Order: sequence, then structure tokens, then C-alpha cells
Amino acid sequence: MDTEAKTKERSRAGRSKTIPQVLAHGPKDNVAVVVVEGLAAGTKALGVITENNAAFHVTVRNDIPIGHKVALVDLKAGDTVIKYGQDIGKMVGPAKKGEHVHVHNLKTKRW
Repeated sequence: MDTEAKTKERSRAGRSKTIPQVLAHGPKDNVAVVVVEGLAAGTKALGVITENNAAFHVTVRNDIPIGHKVALVDLKAGDTVIKYGQDIGKMVGPAKKGEHVHVHNLKTKRW
């Protein structure tokens, strides 16, 4: 790898530590939205709570596509999911903290 490629790689690595990878609206949200492409299992994702600009980290347990949700706490079937400070639906299957939350384990009120 040439010097320019190494510099670009270091720059990308540094940005991933300062640019949020997940966003939650408020401190009561129990899921956050993935806002980057290619969020891979094992990543210690940087999150921001937009209401108060507080930072947090969550270790992602699954590959999660952009726009999908990640559990911020352990969730079980029947739990209410809070996103953007609002009740968006119920869990129909479990998700541990850091796991993917989507149609396979969440029934939204939207559908």
C-alpha cells in the first residue's frame, strides 16, 4: 500500500470514531437507527442522542443495514419499542442489546 493509500485508510478509521454510526432521538429510546452503510457485527458503534447531543456506544452483534434499528437494551417479545421518543410497535421476538431490530422481531404500528 502506498503512502497516499495509507493516509486515506487512517483518515477513514479516524472518522468512524468521530462520526456517529447510530442515532437515537431521546434518552428514553430503546432502539437507535443505523445511519451509515456497512455497519458490521463486532463494531463498537458511536451513537448520539439528538435531543441532548449526548454520545454513547453500543457494540453491534449483527451486520445491520443503513436505516434499520439496533437494540440499545435487551428487548423481549411484548416489549414496547421506543424510537424518536415515540411508541412505534411491539417486539414479536427477542433482541439483545446490540442486535438487529426489524420486521423479523418487531411488529410496527405502521403496518
